[in-house]
Amino acid sequence: MSAWYPWIVLLHLSCAIVFAGAVTFEVLVVESLHKHFDGATMQRIEQAVMAAARRFMPAVVILLFVSGGMLFDIRCDGLDCVGSRFGNLLLLKVLLAFGVLAIFVDAMWAMRHGGMDVCRFQLTHRIVLGLTIGIVFLAKTMFYL
Repeated sequence: MSAWYPWIVLLHLSCAIVFAGAVTFEVLVVESLHKHFDGATMQRIEQAVMAAARRFMPAVVILLFVSGGMLFDIRCDGLDCVGSRFGNLLLLKVLLAFGVLAIFVDAMWAMRHGGMDVCRFQLTHRIVLGLTIGIVFLAKTMFYL
């Protein structure tokens, strides 16, 4: 499988860019529109954004986690690296990623069952953005610290 490593990294990074970009867009752009539009219009905009995300984001998240699991197995050889500085940072990154996954699954469930209001939409995306920033930070620093 290590012969596939560069392709798995490329897939993983591509999915991470799409996911992090979508979350960043929702927090920095969509939330800023509240100042310019009335509540009913914003609700329609947010519903349109959520509908678009619902079409492709589950596949992106699945590919992100599958490729991440494969990379973890290649880099860590099972759990052999846990206990090293690299392994501990990687494990923290994985824990943050599973936190994002739990929030993502909860948000998708809420959207499908009508439980996603404006406040929850904003809070969910802000928390996910913070966790995603932490994941990106760990992804880069675990190779250099």
